[in-house]
Amino acid sequence: MGALSEHFDGESWPELTNAAVGTWSGGRFMHFGEPIDDDRLAALLRPDEGIATVITADTYGAGAADTLLGHALAGIPRSDFAIVGAIGHDFYTGQREGAKGFPRFTDPRLRGPEGYADYVRMATERSLERCGVDSFDLLLLHNPDRTGYTNEAVWDAFSAVQADGLTRMLGVAPGPANGFTLDVIDCLERFSDRIDWAMVILNPLEPWPGELVLPAAERHGVKVITRVVDYGGLFHDDVLEGHAFGRHDHRGFRPAGWVEAGRAKLEAMRPIAERHGLTMLQLACHWNLAHGPVHCVAPTLIEESGSAKSIEDKRAELAAVRGPSVLSAEEVATLRSIGDNRGSMLLKGAAPEFEGEPQPDRWPITPELSALAGRWGIEPLRDLSRAA
Repeated sequence: MGALSEHFDGESWPELTNAAVGTWSGGRFMHFGEPIDDDRLAALLRPDEGIATVITADTYGAGAADTLLGHALAGIPRSDFAIVGAIGHDFYTGQREGAKGFPRFTDPRLRGPEGYADYVRMATERSLERCGVDSFDLLLLHNPDRTGYTNEAVWDAFSAVQADGLTRMLGVAPGPANGFTLDVIDCLERFSDRIDWAMVILNPLEPWPGELVLPAAERHGVKVITRVVDYGGLFHDDVLEGHAFGRHDHRGFRPAGWVEAGRAKLEAMRPIAERHGLTMLQLACHWNLAHGPVHCVAPTLIEESGSAKSIEDKRAELAAVRGPSVLSAEEVATLRSIGDNRGSMLLKGAAPEFEGEPQPDRWPITPELSALAGRWGIEPLRDLSRAA
C-alpha cells in the first residue's frame, strides 16, 4: 500500500458505511430539485456517526463539488470518515459537448493509451487537493466508455496511483444512464484482481437491469454501491401526482406519467414498509441491502419545491439505515414483482438494438460479449432490450 501506511496504522482504516451521501445531492452540481446554499450543502455532506461515507466526482461543477466537500471535511479526523472519489471526464483539456458533458479522458481526440497514466495521476492528485485529503478510500473510474471497460492501460494507470498511496481501493462506476450490463460484467471478469467496488443503479422500482450484474460481482468478490435508490425522489415520498419539475431538472426527461405510475406502485409497497416501521426511502435502502453484494446505498437527497419535507429530514432518514436488511426473502421478491421494470427503457452500453459505429455511451454487442452473456445466462434480446 506504499504511502498509505504513513496515514493509518492498519487498524483504523475507515470502512464504507451502509449509508453514504454524494456531492450530486442538494441540487447544486446536478439539477435535481431546488439548489441549497453552501452552508446547508456542507452540513449535508459533513460526515457524522449517522453517515460516515461521502462520495464525490471531480467533474461535478468542474471541481467545485470537490472543493465544497473539502470545506465540509475540514477539522474532522481522517479516521472518522470514508471518502470515495471518481475521475473519468476530462474537463481540464476537453471541451464540453452540450448535454453530453465533457469527453472521457480515453477519448482518442485527447490522448492515446500512452497518456492514460499521466492523466489519471494528475486528475487524482488535483481531486485530492480540492477535497483536502491525502488519499481516497476508494477511487472509481467514472462513466467509462468502451475503452475504460476493456483496456488494460486504463487499469494499469489506476493501479499505479493505488500503489503510490493515493487510494486504498479501486472501483468502476458505469453511467450516467442505465445499462452497461455486459460491459460491467466483462470489466469484472478482466480486472477483478484490481476492482474492489462497483457502483450501479438499483432500487425497488428499477430492479432491471442492475440486478443482472450482481451475480458477477458476488462471484468476483466485488462489493456494490447503489445509487438512484430514491428513484428520482419518489421514495422520499414528497413527489406527488402532478409535481412540477423545474426547467432544468433532469427528471423532466423521464417519460410522461412516470410519477403517477411510480406512486401507484409505492402504495402497493407501503404495507411492507409499515410492517417494519420504515419510511419509503428506508424500505428502498433495505431492499437494496438485501442483495448480497450490496454494502452501501447512496440515494440522491433532494429539496423539492413546495415540499414541507426538508433535505435535512431526508438525510436523517438515510442516517438511520443500518445493515443487514430487515426484509425477508419473500418480501424482497414481492417488492421486486411490484416494481418490475424489465424492458422499460433503451439501455446504454452494449445493446442488442444498436447498429452502426460505436458511440461514447452505446455500442454493438460483440461476439465476445455475446459469449459472456451466455456464460451468465443472459439472453440479450430477451434481457437487455426495450419492450415493444
